[in-house]
Amino acid sequence: MATPTADAFRALHLGRAADDPLVLPGPWDAASARAFADAGFPALATPSAGVAASLGYADGSVPAEEMFAAVARIVRAVDVPVSVDVEGGYGLPPAELAERVLGTGAVGCNLEDGDAASGTPGDPRRHADRLAALRAAAGGALFVNARVDTYLHGTGDLADALARIALYTDAGADGVYPIRAPAGHLPRLCAGTELPVNVLAEAEGADPAALGRLGARRITFGGGLQERVQGMVAGLARELAPGAGHREAPGAPRG
Repeated sequence: MATPTADAFRALHLGRAADDPLVLPGPWDAASARAFADAGFPALATPSAGVAASLGYADGSVPAEEMFAAVARIVRAVDVPVSVDVEGGYGLPPAELAERVLGTGAVGCNLEDGDAASGTPGDPRRHADRLAALRAAAGGALFVNARVDTYLHGTGDLADALARIALYTDAGADGVYPIRAPAGHLPRLCAGTELPVNVLAEAEGADPAALGRLGARRITFGGGLQERVQGMVAGLARELAPGAGHREAPGAPRG
């Protein structure tokens, strides 16, 4: 059954102005989650890639137990709703997947229709059945965001993406996420469903308002924010490395 937190998260997607999409930064650990929440973001959405990097794994190779444990730590660290990227569902039956996600305290999840191992977009009808079963098992307690992988793994065919969005809408998804869709396709994709459309933005230089005017109602960043921070950490490490930055500057006064 739905909870007040789940209802609040669902409501954040509704009634938004065209230039004011819901922006959900992606925390990769408890500390980053607190930073985003303290900055005033009303909700967060964990990225599988960012969490994987923080745990020392490549994206797509985190064991389910470790991913759910990491998400639970993130949820405990903040007072705002959290959605979780569960990739392809870790091979779990929909009812068990719903139970595991809800057990972390999360109120939403992304479920991708592509097969990352084979690099194919996957069977849309099978995915629609999984979405319907997941939605039924969660009983309204999860905002189910159906990821469409035709641009990531497929040919990027607009008609294919629209057909998948229609199937997932009929299956009861709460939102759709045509990841890596080009800006030129967004107006058609967003017009093809009444559901909120999630758009992936760049971690630096993103313009959520411009994406909103193209139809996006939810903006996420994948693992980009973690990658950006990791780049800053790498630069700091180079500055502090033995022998780095300790040479006497030309013309420096001698004591």
